[in-house]
Amino acid sequence: MLVSLALLLLGALAAVVTPRLMAQAEWPEREPIVALWVWQCVVAGVLLSFGLSMTFSAAAAWQAVRGQVFAPAPHAVVEAYALAAYGPWSAVVAVLLALGGIWTGAMLTREVHRARRRRRQRRADLLVRSPLMPGEKPGSDRLVVLEGARPDAWWLPGAAPQLVITTGALGRLKGRQLDAVLAHEQGHAQARHDWLLHCSAALATGFPQVPVFAAFRDEMHRLVELAADDVASRRFGRLTIALALVELNEDRGVFGPAPTPDAQLPLRVNRLLSPVERLTAGRRLRLTAAAALVPVVPLLVAFVPGLSALG
Repeated sequence: MLVSLALLLLGALAAVVTPRLMAQAEWPEREPIVALWVWQCVVAGVLLSFGLSMTFSAAAAWQAVRGQVFAPAPHAVVEAYALAAYGPWSAVVAVLLALGGIWTGAMLTREVHRARRRRRQRRADLLVRSPLMPGEKPGSDRLVVLEGARPDAWWLPGAAPQLVITTGALGRLKGRQLDAVLAHEQGHAQARHDWLLHCSAALATGFPQVPVFAAFRDEMHRLVELAADDVASRRFGRLTIALALVELNEDRGVFGPAPTPDAQLPLRVNRLLSPVERLTAGRRLRLTAAAALVPVVPLLVAFVPGLSALG
């Protein structure tokens, strides 16, 4: 069996099958943090499969690459991979996968630059609406209160993350609801959800026809909010964060009969008000361990011939 082809098929199979399996599963909504981990491991496994396939294809196509890849390996290990049997298609596969890798890096770089530009613009707008006092440094305040009738609260990521809340939200939120909203936003900051969103957006933009990348982006937007809801609910209760979400968004029409861009909000509130039992600790551990093994599979496929030759 040609290792490069096996890795290529393994990555393609995971890219097609995983979104269907995750869409049919009911547990991700109960355990969004575990689901986030599973998605990251699957995407890492897909990328690793394609990367290793490119490496072996390039090694089969060009002697210079083969010398670098198998430089410290005994002759028996090189023979175990039967690189000479790959045929002329190995160069084509290597070039196509290399172009895919370059394109992935370019998309991620573009997404990071766009995010930084948006963040700079938001910070500039924030300084206009909330000017610094004499002697005050930008980003020195972790919490910024803005004058505004519209109830709103958001997290501004960066080297010095800031939580921004309007006076309209302060007037709407009652009791511990404000604390719950702040805990929700802090959950985003502590877990660095912004990086997950950037990476998923870059992959989905660069490869819109690959099902796993499109599903990865959509699920990241959904799961990071559920995970942050759970962080807040563990500290202040599900009812508190659910009422806070309603107070912040009821004037935007998201709870009406017509669909809106924030259609996930009613689902989040219903989830908080009608909680289902969490998975047992044992099942959570098994799912976490199984997901961690996904990137290991392409490594096993890649190294088993060499290890067998050594044995």
